[in-house]
Amino acid sequence: MNITTEQLTKIHPGGRRALDAVDLHIDSGTVGLLGANGAGKTTLLRILTGVLRPTSGRVTVAGHDLSTSAGLTAVKRTLGYLPQELALYPDLTTREFLDYIGVLKGIHDKRERRRQVDEHIAEVGLQDRARERLAGFSGGMKRRVGIAQALMGNPTVLIVDEPTTGLDPHERMRFRTLLAGLGRGRTVLLSTHILDDVAQTCPEVAVLSTGRLVFHDTTTALVSQAAGCTYLTRATGAGGPPPGAEVVSAVTTAEGTEYRIVTTTPPAGARPVEPSLEDGYAALLAADGATHHPTSTLRQ
Repeated sequence: MNITTEQLTKIHPGGRRALDAVDLHIDSGTVGLLGANGAGKTTLLRILTGVLRPTSGRVTVAGHDLSTSAGLTAVKRTLGYLPQELALYPDLTTREFLDYIGVLKGIHDKRERRRQVDEHIAEVGLQDRARERLAGFSGGMKRRVGIAQALMGNPTVLIVDEPTTGLDPHERMRFRTLLAGLGRGRTVLLSTHILDDVAQTCPEVAVLSTGRLVFHDTTTALVSQAAGCTYLTRATGAGGPPPGAEVVSAVTTAEGTEYRIVTTTPPAGARPVEPSLEDGYAALLAADGATHHPTSTLRQ
């Protein structure tokens, strides 16, 4: 019940390395996958789900070797996957859609398929909407249907891509609560660019930067990357943030603009504060950028 990659590399036509010798091992529980656009997150997910073949390296998912046809078939049958854009059939009801997914996943016994449909509809809280057509569902409800279809077949590994993008705050809170419970008894890999999703649902995190795995540890350990170097500082008039600092956030008030920064050389008057996950992520990328990309800065 795990995900393992060994020296996983993907080179796209033209020579661009989307993944560069990634060694990653994930056991049971929920793990957040972070990285900027172009870091390689989508490529990694597509390889793990069997959609894309790597250039080199080895991948096993739930004990199945994806380099073999038998392993690839087994993973596609048993792995649960919620892509960022899930194609629903608007004329089908929730029950009809999940029953159809069950057939695709090889659940041929009608009683078992019906049992799983009922179980997963209840798990995502859609009992009252089970016989309604998907065309009338909100974005949050469609995401919940997406989780339910991913759970058909009772997979031991679940991969979720950007699940809360575009949701309103209320739906996002409900969805985070749902995600938090999915890691019990299975491996969940949650890819997102929303750090709060990881902070509230993932005890462990992996970070990709330009195709390389630059961090894999507890979420608390990522926060500690910014320990002792997170500050609040205020600029008045036309003043901007201190040069050389990573700006995590900026809030404009009548007294000027208050910047939350990560730096080892704070300006005069800066007030130290306890770091957050966002601060730790900024510090990690800044350190990586200082070595590999001298001109890069964080943009959140």
